[in-house]
Amino acid sequence: MFGKKCVAYYRVSTARQGVSGLGLEAQQKSVNAFLNGALLVAEFVEVETGKGSNALDRRPQLRAALDVCKRQKATLIVGKLDRLARNVNFVTSLMEAGVDFKAADMPQADKVMIQMYAVMAEWERDQISARTKAALAAAKERGVQLGRMGVVNLTRNIEERQKAADEFASNLAPVVNGFRAQGLTQVKMVDALNRLNIPAARGGQWSRLQLQRVLARIDSARMNTTTNDASTAGA
Repeated sequence: MFGKKCVAYYRVSTARQGVSGLGLEAQQKSVNAFLNGALLVAEFVEVETGKGSNALDRRPQLRAALDVCKRQKATLIVGKLDRLARNVNFVTSLMEAGVDFKAADMPQADKVMIQMYAVMAEWERDQISARTKAALAAAKERGVQLGRMGVVNLTRNIEERQKAADEFASNLAPVVNGFRAQGLTQVKMVDALNRLNIPAARGGQWSRLQLQRVLARIDSARMNTTTNDASTAGA
C-alpha cells in the first residue's frame, strides 16, 4: 500500500496542546496502528494555529518532515487529514512537493480522494463560519446580548445540526450504496431519490449538491469505521 519507510507528522493547534499532549496521543496511536510493520524513520510535531495564507511556509516541522521523506524515499503519514489541512491550496502544494503521503484515518484514499476531501472540508468550514456570522448578526439585531454564553449556545446549536446531518446520512446510506452498486451517476441518483419521493435533508427535492454533501458524510463515516476496526483488531 505504501513504502517500507515512513515519516510521521503530528500537528496540534495550540501551545497548550503541545505541552499537555492533548490530541497528540490520539494521532500517534492512529499512525502506529496504520504502520502495520513499516519502518518509522522519524517523527515530527508541529505546534501552530494553521491560520494564514501561506501555511506551508509557517510549518517548519512539516518542511523538515518532507525533507526527510525525500532523502529517505519515505512516505509521510499523518494521523488525521484534518490535522494536516482543510485548505485545498495547501493540500495541492503538498502534492506538488513530490512526496507520497497517507492519512491514517483514510487508509484507502489516494491523492485524488484526499484532495476531494479537502475541498469538502474547506467548503463545510466556510459554510459553518458563514452560518455562525449570520446567526450572530440576526441575534444582535433582535437585541440579544452576545456574551460568552451566547457564543457557547450558538456553538452547541451548530454541533446539534452537524449531528443531525450525520444521522440523516447514516439512515440514507443503504439506499445510496445500493445506487452505487448499480453504477448510477450522481445525476441519476438525484433523479431516483426524487422519483422515490425521499425528501432531502431539509425537505423538498434533491439537488446534486445536496447529494454530494450526503455522499461525503457517508464516505467519511465508513472510513472512520474502517480505521476503528483496524485499530481494534491490532489492539
